[in-house]
Amino acid sequence: MKISYNWLKEFIDTDKTPEELSKILTGTGLEVESLEKVQAVPGGLEGLLIGFVQESIDHPNSDHLHITKVDVGGVEPLQIVCGANNVAAGQKVVVATVGTTIYPTVGEPFKINKSKIRGEVSEGMICAEDEIGLGSDHAGIMVLDEGAVIGTNAKDYFKLNDDYMYEIGLTPNRADAASHLGTARDIAAFLKIGIKKPDVSAFKVDSNDSSIQVTVENEQASPRYSGLTISGLEVKESPQWLKERLAVIGLRSINNIVDVTNYVLHELGQPLHAFDADAITGNKVIVKNVAEGTIFKTLDDVERKLSADDLMICNADEPMCIAGVFGGAKSGVNASTKSIFLESAYFNSVAVRKTAKRHGLKTDASFRFERGTDPDMTVFALKRAALLIQQVAGGKVSSEIFDHYPAPVAPFEIEVTYKNIDRLIGKAIPHNEIISIIKGLDIEIVTETEEGLSLKVPPYRVDVTREVDVVEEILRIYGYNNIEIPVQIRASLNTSTRPERDTVQNLISDLLSANGFNEIMGNSLTKSTYSDDLEHAVKILNPLSSDLDVMRQSMLFSGLEAVAYNQNRRVADLKLYEFGKIYSHVDGKYVEAQRFSILVTGANQGEQWNQKQVAASFYNLKAIVDGILKKLNITDFTVDDTTANNLAYGLQYQRGNKVLVTFGSVAPAALKKADVDKEVFYADFNFDAILNLVRKNVIVYQEVSKFPAVRRDLSMLIDKSVSFGQLKQIAGRTDKKLLKEVNVFDVYQGDKLPAGKKSYALSFILQDTEKTLTDKAIDALMQKLIYNLDKEAGAEIRK
Repeated sequence: MKISYNWLKEFIDTDKTPEELSKILTGTGLEVESLEKVQAVPGGLEGLLIGFVQESIDHPNSDHLHITKVDVGGVEPLQIVCGANNVAAGQKVVVATVGTTIYPTVGEPFKINKSKIRGEVSEGMICAEDEIGLGSDHAGIMVLDEGAVIGTNAKDYFKLNDDYMYEIGLTPNRADAASHLGTARDIAAFLKIGIKKPDVSAFKVDSNDSSIQVTVENEQASPRYSGLTISGLEVKESPQWLKERLAVIGLRSINNIVDVTNYVLHELGQPLHAFDADAITGNKVIVKNVAEGTIFKTLDDVERKLSADDLMICNADEPMCIAGVFGGAKSGVNASTKSIFLESAYFNSVAVRKTAKRHGLKTDASFRFERGTDPDMTVFALKRAALLIQQVAGGKVSSEIFDHYPAPVAPFEIEVTYKNIDRLIGKAIPHNEIISIIKGLDIEIVTETEEGLSLKVPPYRVDVTREVDVVEEILRIYGYNNIEIPVQIRASLNTSTRPERDTVQNLISDLLSANGFNEIMGNSLTKSTYSDDLEHAVKILNPLSSDLDVMRQSMLFSGLEAVAYNQNRRVADLKLYEFGKIYSHVDGKYVEAQRFSILVTGANQGEQWNQKQVAASFYNLKAIVDGILKKLNITDFTVDDTTANNLAYGLQYQRGNKVLVTFGSVAPAALKKADVDKEVFYADFNFDAILNLVRKNVIVYQEVSKFPAVRRDLSMLIDKSVSFGQLKQIAGRTDKKLLKEVNVFDVYQGDKLPAGKKSYALSFILQDTEKTLTDKAIDALMQKLIYNLDKEAGAEIRK
C-alpha cells in the first residue's frame, strides 16, 4: 500500500519529518518497507526558469523557425531558436537552459545543449506543455500569465512540491488502515493529537430532477447501498493538483470523474463507482444476482461468464458492474458523459472475495471490500466525492442521497480489565494513558470503573472483537520498545527426547554446507498438477491461486522450482538441500511427515585450470547419501532398486519395513513439469525414521585393530534382475565375523555378454580383530562366498 506524506499531513498537524513518521508507523504495526522521495512531475522541473521574450524575428534560413531573445534573469538575454508558431515578443514562457535535462510526457528524457540550428546559435529551449511533462498539449509553447516573475524557478511558479511515498506492508487484519485517513489515525493516536477529516458541510442537493430508482434485492451481500446523481458535468482532463496527488501513489490519471473516485478511495478507504446515467436503462439500479452463465463484458473488454453467486449492479435490462470488483464496458464514464450515478456501498467481504477469485480480478476496490470496509463511511464519502466532482467537473447534485441500510452494523461491545491489560503486556501502564490511546483509536468508552472499561469498537475495526485484541491495540500504540525486558528470566527444564531434532538437523547441515551445498526453503503450498496422488492430497479450500491449491506431497518439486529459477539466471551448477514437511490425507486423517531432500545438478566441481569439469552423476549423490548415514552411524540397512514415482532410476535404503532414503535421477516427465531442462539427481530422506534410528544408536568405543585387513576381488556374471543389494545380503549372511565390507567397483553390460546378463566386480574386505589372517582361512571364506553367491543368486565366477 502506498501512502503520501503530504496527503497524510492534511489529516494531522505535525512537524515530524518523513523519516520520523516512518519510525512511528513501523512501531505501531504499519511496517514501512520503503520510503522514497517522489516528484509529482518527472524531473521536478529542475533547471527550468521563467523567461521573458524580448523579441522574436523570423529565421533567415527557415520558413517556420524564429530567432528569439529571452530574458531569464541573467546578465545577457539568451538567443533561442524556436519552432512554435505561437511564440511572440512580450510573452512570459518556460525556458530550459543549456545543461538542463527535461522529461517529456512521451519519450525518453534528454539534455539541452548549446547548438546551431540552420546556422543560428540556440542557447536553450522554450518549452511546450508536453515537453516538460505537465500535460499532453503540443499545439505551441506555454504562455504564462503576467504574474510570472522573470528568472524564478518554474517549479515555484507551478507550485510543485516534493513529496515522500511510504510503501507499507499492510497485514490482512488491518483493513482499517488501507487509506490515508486510517494511516493518519494511528499516527494521531501515537502523537496524542486530533485528526482532521475533510469538510463536507458545503454539500447540498441542488434539485431532484434526475432521481434514479434503486432496489436492493440481495441485502445479505449488500448490507448498505448509497448513491446519488450529478448532472450537467463535463468529463475532461483532471487538474494538475489531482493528477499529482494520484501520481505520488502510483496511479495514472484517467479523467476527472474517475480520478475523483480513486482519490476518495485512497483518502477515506471507501470504494466508489461512477455510472454513466444515460446507460442506466429504465432509470433503475437493481442490486441482485443474475442467472448462471450470463455473459458480461468488463471494462477491460473481456467477456466473462457470471456465476449465480456473483452480486451484480444492474439496470432494468442487463448487468452494469460486478459489485465491489470491476465495472462494465457499457456503463463506464466516457468523454460524452454528462450525468452520473455515483455509488457508495458496503458489500459483504466474503461474497466479494469469492467473486474476485472466481474471475481472477484484483482491484483496489476488491482489495478493500474483501477485508472489510467501514459501513458508516458510505454517505460521508458520497458527499466528499460529490463536492470534488463539482470542483473539477462542474455539475449539480440532481437527486437526494439514496441510502438503503435496513440492518445497521452494530459496534463490537467489549469488556476489558486493567488487570488483564497489565498481565498480557507485561507492564503496568497508567490508566490515563490507556484511556488516551483507546480514545485516539476512535473506540468509544461506555463506562469506566476501577477494574476496567466497557467499550464500543467501531465496526470498521473488523480485527478488534475480543479483549485481547484491545490489549494488542493499546500495546502497539504505547510502543513495543517501551516494554522493558525483565531482569529475571524464568525457564523450565527441557525433557525432550535425545537427540533433539535440531541437533541432528544442524549436524547434517554443517556436513553438507562444508561440502559446497546451499540450503533452500520451499513453500509448503504448491500446485495440484505436481501431485501423482491427488486423491490423498491436502487441498486448500480457499486457495490464493491455482499455483497454491494443495499442500505438497513431496519435496521434489519445490526443489526443482529452485533449480529452474537458478538455471534461468545462468546458475547451472547446483548443490541444494532442504528440511521440510510433506502432507497427505489418509483414511480421513491429516498426516504430516518430516523430510529432508538433496538435489544435485550441473558440474560436480567448479571450473579449474588444471582439470576439466565433470558433470555430477548418480554416484556423486550416492556418496553424499552414504556419507550422511555414516555420519549418523546408520549402517545396518538393505539396498534395493527404487520404484519411487518421478525417478527414472535409483536406489532405496530401508531398515525393516521403514524406508530411510530414496535417491536417483529425476524422471524427464517430472523435470518437464518444473520447466527444468538439465539432468537432476534427487535424494528424499525420511527424517522421522532417521531420527528414530539415531536415538537408538549407542556409541561404543572400539580399539583400532592391530591386525591388517585383506582385500579379495571377485568378478561374476549374473542376471540383470539381480541387484548389488542382494549380493551384499548374501555375503553378509555367509560370514559375520571376518567380512567387514563389500563394495562394487565395476559394472559392465553390453553385447559381448550373453543376453539378459551383466558383469559385476565386487571387493571384499576381510579382517580378524584377534590375529593375522592366514591364506588358508581367507581361501576358505572366499570359497564359501563363491558357493553361496552361485546357489542363491546364480552368480557365475569369471576366472
